Amino acid sequence: MPAPNDLSIRQLQYLVAVADTLGFHRAAERCHVSQPSLSAQVQQVEDVLGLQIFERDKRRVLVTPAGADVIARARRVLVEVADLLASAGRARDPFAATFRFGVIPTVAPYLLPDVTRAWTQAHPALRVVWREEATEHLLRHLALGELDGGLLAVVPELHDLDSAEIVVDPFVVAMPRGHALASRDEVCLKDLESLPVLLLDDGHCFRTQALALCTRAHAGEADFRATSLSTLAQMVSSGAGVTLLPAMAVAVENRSAQLEIRAFTPAAAASRTIALVWRRSSPYASTFEALGGTLRQALVGTGQSIESLPRVRASERHQSRTSSKAPGKRR
Repeated sequence: MPAPNDLSIRQLQYLVAVADTLGFHRAAERCHVSQPSLSAQVQQVEDVLGLQIFERDKRRVLVTPAGADVIARARRVLVEVADLLASAGRARDPFAATFRFGVIPTVAPYLLPDVTRAWTQAHPALRVVWREEATEHLLRHLALGELDGGLLAVVPELHDLDSAEIVVDPFVVAMPRGHALASRDEVCLKDLESLPVLLLDDGHCFRTQALALCTRAHAGEADFRATSLSTLAQMVSSGAGVTLLPAMAVAVENRSAQLEIRAFTPAAAASRTIALVWRRSSPYASTFEALGGTLRQALVGTGQSIESLPRVRASERHQSRTSSKAPGKRR
């Protein structure tokens, strides 16, 4: 029987690949080895540990109860090894590295151009590979070491992570042209009472945050759920109802939707905080803190500290409506 110290990092990678794919053939493809070679290595690990990690037959592969603990520990070892290698690279130049960052869909289209511009100017040797996905999946991949960090809205599930807050992003009300609320300079919670509000589908943290505000306002949810803020904006533009948008999305989503946008009154105001997050054990913690500071300063410099959404005064709205009805103007 092989000795315990015969276990290798590569073998642990094989175990995790089989657990992830629940198939030896797919795991071998992921690891770029032949299936017989991978199977033999997995069998050797089982021999060394003296237990069966996988239950397999011709139709399927399952992780045994004992194997689940082994796989969990193997994942932790691989994360530590990745951090060890990253630490060596950090000693040479912490900003001449390739980082894998996740970003949530309600942030990516609106903030990534500023992120890329700021980081490229400050650190030309830095390379970032972005993966867009919902908060739940982003956090899972971060915990497994498949991502180095993430750009997302702060949620309670971040308690095991370190973070650098980037910007506070207020919520605004979006409505179609001519809507009754468009006559107001600001919207209070009572204004939304009993109104149907269009929201994102499950899985988006912005849905949870917007739904909490709707509950405070006693507003109802419309019989429609969107998969993106763009869809929400287009549906509202067609007259399907009103919705809530993060302020950072307004400039992009209102280019073609032709929405009326109103801020909330101070008493009703709600917002989300966007942050760069990473594992506390990451050897790049100080690097990520610096990247967060670079981005935070860049947003202030470009006017995207978002705390000041332009307010439309009643006189300006009256002037706009008057000019739109002038001879020769088409509505």
